[in-house]
Amino acid sequence: MENGNNDIILNLSGSRRSSRSSSLRRGSISLSRAASFQIDDDVESKSVSEAGDIGDRCLNSKRHSESGSIRFSFDNASEHGVVFPISEDNLRSHDSAIFDTTSSPVSPLPEGTISPLSTDAIVSKDKKQDEETSMVLPPILDLISCLFYLSVFGILGVLTRYLLQKLFGPSVAGVTSDHSILYLDLPSNMVGSFLMGWWGVVFKPDIARVSDHLAIGLTTGYLGSVTTFSGWNQKMLDLIVDGHWVFAAVGFLVGLFLAAYSIKYGIATAKSFKLLLENLNRNQTKPSSNWRVNSQKRHGAAMLVLGLILAILWSLSGALLKEEFNSGSSGSELWLACLVAAPGVWIRWFLARLNGQGLGKTGLLKWVPFGTLIANVSAACIMAALATLKKAVDTKTCNTIATGIQLGFLGCLSTVSTFIAEYHAMEESIKPWRASAYCLTTILVSFGLGILIYAVPVWTRGYH
Repeated sequence: MENGNNDIILNLSGSRRSSRSSSLRRGSISLSRAASFQIDDDVESKSVSEAGDIGDRCLNSKRHSESGSIRFSFDNASEHGVVFPISEDNLRSHDSAIFDTTSSPVSPLPEGTISPLSTDAIVSKDKKQDEETSMVLPPILDLISCLFYLSVFGILGVLTRYLLQKLFGPSVAGVTSDHSILYLDLPSNMVGSFLMGWWGVVFKPDIARVSDHLAIGLTTGYLGSVTTFSGWNQKMLDLIVDGHWVFAAVGFLVGLFLAAYSIKYGIATAKSFKLLLENLNRNQTKPSSNWRVNSQKRHGAAMLVLGLILAILWSLSGALLKEEFNSGSSGSELWLACLVAAPGVWIRWFLARLNGQGLGKTGLLKWVPFGTLIANVSAACIMAALATLKKAVDTKTCNTIATGIQLGFLGCLSTVSTFIAEYHAMEESIKPWRASAYCLTTILVSFGLGILIYAVPVWTRGYH
């Protein structure tokens, strides 16, 4: 009888230990899963916010090569205070929780990589790749180079946008107009969004292998300046001033729909073209690195060429502006726009450093690209203020200066290509509702402030 009691006591104590051990194991797995989910959300939030631009944070550093893609590594986990066990037993007991693919976008590690990692091999491989593909410049030289690229490509973007306005506008094709839901900047916003799918998403890693500065110049400089959010917003304000509220609402929907599908079509065609190139080059040797700007000499030559182009563009614009300023023609507005375009691109590029950072020390709302949001809203407000000034003063000189600033500085300060790239990344993420929230916030805030700055004074003061 005594032995029986002892057996019962032993069984009970063993059961308690087993229950306690199971509880601890379940608690450990739950904590691991919760930590994994938190890291997944942080990584994705930062990724979608940085899909378009990260500004001057890219100086002397390599940004992620795939826009909108979610990268996950042991480094990301360690940044959030989570340490994953690398022993075989621990990995076997935790892999069902940590690498759960049904509840997380993080893909499981291949079986061959679950064994203890060889840090020597990783370090040597990363070091070799860095030596081959990167060239660290002095910070001041890196900054000046970026400004040169942004300036030249920004001016080219303004010229392209102006040509598309004239080509599709009333004077040539007659597709767009100032009093239609097909606003003047719609073609340029569509073209810029389409090319963003090519140069800003699919082929951006390949362009960056040639030159990081070239990638910045093409995406932030050229595509950001070809497209304009402030011009789009102002045309919708002009419609409501004339009483066409329904046209304005439809204009926003049509503009967003066409820009969103332009980048999707751009990505699809770029992927098909890239696959075709890979198939054609499959049997060829590794591409030559002759085009890479990977030395001080080549970088200096590139800066010299860009400096000359920039000097020519500014000198030519200044001379033509002086000649045509008093005429009040659209040409004088264009040349003034070319002179003031660069500061708009610079400010937008510096503001883009706020993308992916969130608010405060905790990084609240990290998924919101605050840099792009601030640039678009502020440009739309200044655009509306200048439109009010033109109606209040109504002189040839005022119209030329205000329109030139609107076309150049504000057109380059705001962007649709970056905005739509961020929208597309959010739409493709595990939380697609963020795309609608970001889009509505940008449009409603810009349009609402524009009504107060532009429409209300026009209505109350009787401007024509």
